[in-house]
Amino acid sequence: MDHVETIVIGAGVIGLAIARYLARRGHEVLVLETEAAIGQHTSSRNSQVIHAGIYYPKGSDQQRLCLRGKAMLYDYCASRHVGHSRCEKLTVAPDASRVDELHDLVARGAANGVDDLYVISADEARKREPALACAGAMVSPSSGIVDAPGLMLSLLGEAQEAGAMLALNAPFLAARQVAKGFAVDVGGEEMTLTCRHLVNAAALGAWDVARGIEGLARGSIPTRNLAKGSYFSVPGASPFEALIYPMPQVGSLGVHSVQDLGGGVKFGPNMQWVDQVEYSVDPSLIPGFEAEIRAYWPGLPDGALQPESSGIRPRIWGPGDAKQEFVFQGPDVHGVDGLVQLFGFESPGLTACLAIGEHVGKMLGAKEGTRWS
Repeated sequence: MDHVETIVIGAGVIGLAIARYLARRGHEVLVLETEAAIGQHTSSRNSQVIHAGIYYPKGSDQQRLCLRGKAMLYDYCASRHVGHSRCEKLTVAPDASRVDELHDLVARGAANGVDDLYVISADEARKREPALACAGAMVSPSSGIVDAPGLMLSLLGEAQEAGAMLALNAPFLAARQVAKGFAVDVGGEEMTLTCRHLVNAAALGAWDVARGIEGLARGSIPTRNLAKGSYFSVPGASPFEALIYPMPQVGSLGVHSVQDLGGGVKFGPNMQWVDQVEYSVDPSLIPGFEAEIRAYWPGLPDGALQPESSGIRPRIWGPGDAKQEFVFQGPDVHGVDGLVQLFGFESPGLTACLAIGEHVGKMLGAKEGTRWS
């Protein structure tokens, strides 16, 4: 039976960031991935926005890790030549009755440590974005976009350079506690490995992994809820330079405009509770999307929207529940030494990935500066 110090389950952006952090501090790391390629689900099926950190509860892991992760991510992308753009975000008030809410958002952001937000008038917004219709806007200068696939390839490359290994087509089947660690059954090549530390970073699959760990109290596993978001695109260049967001809604930031690094644009996501993971985009959603988009882009041509993509958010809260942040579970929660589990990692998981990797590494006792900074 082969032994490795740490097994990370899931080769999405968070699993890769964890593997990179640990490997660069001397851990022997193996990443197990069910799919034939990295980042095939949550990590690549999102808006690829770098979030400022405005809306997360003050003092929460989401708020703290988003702010730290945002700074780390911009520095990382600049130094590693990963595609990104600090393109700013405008959150727009549809009419004069909601302009005061923009100032409330500035105050909320400042309380969270986002101190660069400010409000501009409708005239100033139109000077910046001639195609935009609004009564005013909040500017978020530190919001941007990132090439998520490129980021994941860079994280993987640095993890492997530091000695980490990646196994594709290698689904986690089960684990059981043994002396000083775990025995982990892996599909594909059908093998059993032992490890000292086990990290469940499987995103949508985190619940299945948790249920496969023998002896883990089922009461420690939160309920899984799936929130699907679809995107539509239009041909040609984006009508906007900045990200354009409507006023935030309950449980969602609304259908927003996101340009890609090539200058194209997509709109979304909406939010639908679903029972299974499937990524079709329903064309019947177009009229609803058109109505939301025309609230800030009245020039949207008739019939221009085309189905683009969809993604699934793995949530620990469901319909009718209060919104909850993602959770880290260590032995203090589930009582299993050497096990770290991550549940509900949706936004701002991409923005915060490097800070999340650091946080999990510290949960496992990785020491700073043992190999690389």
